Amino acid sequence: MSLSETPRSAVEIEERERLADVHDRLQRALDATAARIRDYARDIEEQKTYLSENRDEMDHIEKIASRESIEQSVRSGDFLLEKKKRIQKLQRSPYFGRFDVAHQNDDGGAPVYIGIHHFFDDAARENVVYDWRAPIATLFYDYETGPARYDSPEGEVDCTIELKRQFRISGDEIQLMIDSAVHVVDDVLQEELSRSSDEGMKNIVATIQRDQNRIVRDDEAQELIIQGVAGSGKTSIALHRIAFLLYRFKDTLTSDDILIISPNRVFADYISNVLPELGEETVNETSMEAVADELLDGQYRFQTFFEQTAALLEKDDEAMKRRLEYKASPDFLKQLDRYAAHVERTQFQAEDVWVSRRLVPAWLLDEIFRKHRSMPGNERIRQVVREVEQKVGNQYNYDLMPDDRKNLKAAVEKMFQRSTLRETYKGFYTWIGEPDLFRTVKNSKLEYADVFPLIYLKMKLEGIRSPYRKVKHLLIDEMQDYTPVQYAVIDKLFNCRKTILGDANQSVNPCNASTSEDIGRAFRTSARVTLNKSYRSSYEIMQFAQRISPNPDLEPIERHGEEPRVLACGSRAKELEAIRAEVAAFTGSDFNTLGVICKTQKQARRTYEALQGHADRLHLLTEESRSFARGVIVCTAHMAKGLEFDQVIVPEANATNYQTPMDRNLLYVACTRAMHRLVLTHSGAVTPFV
Repeated sequence: MSLSETPRSAVEIEERERLADVHDRLQRALDATAARIRDYARDIEEQKTYLSENRDEMDHIEKIASRESIEQSVRSGDFLLEKKKRIQKLQRSPYFGRFDVAHQNDDGGAPVYIGIHHFFDDAARENVVYDWRAPIATLFYDYETGPARYDSPEGEVDCTIELKRQFRISGDEIQLMIDSAVHVVDDVLQEELSRSSDEGMKNIVATIQRDQNRIVRDDEAQELIIQGVAGSGKTSIALHRIAFLLYRFKDTLTSDDILIISPNRVFADYISNVLPELGEETVNETSMEAVADELLDGQYRFQTFFEQTAALLEKDDEAMKRRLEYKASPDFLKQLDRYAAHVERTQFQAEDVWVSRRLVPAWLLDEIFRKHRSMPGNERIRQVVREVEQKVGNQYNYDLMPDDRKNLKAAVEKMFQRSTLRETYKGFYTWIGEPDLFRTVKNSKLEYADVFPLIYLKMKLEGIRSPYRKVKHLLIDEMQDYTPVQYAVIDKLFNCRKTILGDANQSVNPCNASTSEDIGRAFRTSARVTLNKSYRSSYEIMQFAQRISPNPDLEPIERHGEEPRVLACGSRAKELEAIRAEVAAFTGSDFNTLGVICKTQKQARRTYEALQGHADRLHLLTEESRSFARGVIVCTAHMAKGLEFDQVIVPEANATNYQTPMDRNLLYVACTRAMHRLVLTHSGAVTPFV
């Protein structure tokens, strides 16, 4: 770290004075904005009163003009309200970085301050703070002091960075200030990573790394696939990329145009604060189950992914594993394509038809039927009858009578081999000679693994009008948990840009996992990037996790902390005592979140019940849970994906509970949720994975 040649006290005084000046400017801007908002509110009220009192005397055009004037005033007032919110956010922390940039022929470097939002002082006609997404701000993230280059509206600009300074500011107080000759990291990043977790994901604008910045500012990739190791910040980076794209394409892209597919509602809640912190509206969020239910018009009941994973963990059913593995294979998708073509060829057997002694040849019926393959069966039949009626009218100059039309429809219907979508899908397994690969679960629900193949077959045979045509950018998290068939459905549904992210090493269900290469094959125009540096966990925790599931490419950041502990207990009762002691120690610490991460939901519920009365804030996460909170959170590794905790306890880390390849993945996920402290407990022999 290189310090300025100016004595430190003088630098601090200068920066404090500058911060005080910025706060004065912000307050003046806030006061002026608030005054304008009051003026608009008064003007709107006066216009409404005038319209109400003079309604009977005004003609239609005057009324329309008056309403339009009111609506324009409301829009202007709303714009000012948003401006007021941005100013208030800047008052809490006006900026986090400064660099002095000198252009050619400059006598010296001019300071540029970077913050969450842009702030232009209207009175002084001066840019006081630049938005972190502005083109010039990339200098802060990508360059050391020395020669640099950035894009501007006029083209590439060469310059020199003479100073880089990082801050942590709270209100009008500078809590941390560091001069750095290297790219943004080290001291500020270490200080940020050492802090306790919160109730939601933090924004990382002050510590975005060079490789992360390239991903955030990628505005060209049609499909960007991010493979990131545990703790690499891939979800946060993807959300910052969304914020950047909303800034970059502000005239054509809004938050309403973006959709996030989340693994569960707790995760959706956990990440929901990031975009608002960055000054953007929250975006729409959904799940794959909700997508499936909408596409199937709510006509089919099916198992959820959570239920499927729970069943796989609790039963260890080999036949189920075989079904899932086959339905997650690329060959399965190819076979499904061949079957759809077979059904299309054989479901309609055209024959010659006589209508009032006039011949309608089989080839004509077949041609019309094939032409409308995107229609559902009943609509295709109606379309065949309509077009035949037109042909007969044109060729024979004869209008069909009602009985003619009825007889024609009946004849065409006999040619169509009608069956339900479910029957057609079930027939696929008979067609390939593997009828046992189709099994329903309790109350004849479809297995989750069958839901998207069923939808894909519906798309191929009947066509589906996508309800997501207005989506301009799709973000998919936990990409490794979706199969080739699911990606084929997504590709047909969403004709838009996509950001797809996950980690192949964190699949909770290896029977149907996808790698970034698999996904790349589904999206031919995709670009793939890899994030190997892990920031979440201490060096010691990541070294421990590496023994569970080695990844030679993973680079743990060297933030040191406690060594993970593996506590051997003489019995299950002793193990619960040890867990309660760890909970008590957490309660007396400065940590905010403790995750007690179990393998199955049954184990999680059992542990939760054993901890009741031993923690003030104790939560059990289930499939129905909707929010993430501080305190002690008991959950499964499946539910914990994407979350992070100050401390993690992994109960029942014994050789019986964690022994299969799937168990290894779950244990790895559980351990890599910990930021600062990790404890595993077991009675009996410890799992061989540690």
